[in-house]
Amino acid sequence: MNAHVSPACTTLSNLASLTNGSSSSSQPLPLPAELRRSVAINSQLGEQIAHQRQAVQRILNGQDKRLLVVVGPCSVHDPEAALEYADRLAALSEEVSEQLLPVMRVYVEKPRTTVGWKGLAYDPGLDGSGDMSKGITLSRELMHAVASRGLPVATELLQPMLAPYLDDLLSWVAIGARTTESQLHRELASDLAAAVGFKNATSGDVQVAIDAMQAAAHSHQRFAMDNEGRPIMQETAGNPNTHVVLRGGHGEPNYQAHHVRAAVNILRDAGQNPRLMVDCSHANARKDHRRQSEVLLDVLAQRKAGDVNLVALMLESHLFEGKQALSPNAMRYGVSVTDACVSWETTERLLKTAAERMS
Repeated sequence: MNAHVSPACTTLSNLASLTNGSSSSSQPLPLPAELRRSVAINSQLGEQIAHQRQAVQRILNGQDKRLLVVVGPCSVHDPEAALEYADRLAALSEEVSEQLLPVMRVYVEKPRTTVGWKGLAYDPGLDGSGDMSKGITLSRELMHAVASRGLPVATELLQPMLAPYLDDLLSWVAIGARTTESQLHRELASDLAAAVGFKNATSGDVQVAIDAMQAAAHSHQRFAMDNEGRPIMQETAGNPNTHVVLRGGHGEPNYQAHHVRAAVNILRDAGQNPRLMVDCSHANARKDHRRQSEVLLDVLAQRKAGDVNLVALMLESHLFEGKQALSPNAMRYGVSVTDACVSWETTERLLKTAAERMS
């Protein structure tokens, strides 16, 4: 499909105007149980998701020698473009399935350093209206549609209250660099059936992610919300399927061989899973999306040289390269509105290269 203007993005007000005035308002949201019933998982899809979770976990515990690749848009703002991407990825997944397990990023929340667009779940209109009822419904519908195409689904869970709306559709979950140190997110991770990747801190510190793994492996008594919207005390089972995601820090990479060896040694000394995912974006790419290719090829070379602890990669990718700003004018279809991404053509080439080198 050629690049064209997305009609859903043609009316965008200034987000800064929302900060004016001191009044507040509220909006009723659907209960998790209501949304799970209206966008339901049938038995066939439920079995598929359970199988895909097990496949992810087998790679992370060394039983499956394929490479796990979490790939997709930095964030989803246009479900139509996301589903076109999903169709392309599903077709490519069939070609590379013996060497790779692609999992699609369907990120509907975005952490912000100060302010900005927080993601599809928060502001699906991209106009500051904050229609979260529509946002969480669209988020579940989109994840359901991606899963129904046969793809495992990944997301970053930022707001613990959002998890009951989505977690039954997820095969892999990220806890971000800003929240890995959070007790609430460690408790949330301990209650998930999906594998969880903890990113190292924005400073590059890997120890906080290792601490998070240790915390998430244990049972916790946590404040939570049940599917009927009632506050409850939830006793978690503990999650044994966690791992570290190396994403660099303070503008410097940490994916090179000496960084990987150091992380593996620290993990082993702590009695934790030494298998790692490398995030090809963020500080590892020095915030230049075009350098993701360099990172991926370096990790593949390390794997080829015998480092079996490098079991997973993350790639920020969309239909078209780059990023665009939210603006009142027409926006480009299939282009990220958060971090810059590589194009589909580059993604296809990189995943096929990875499959060849994993053979």
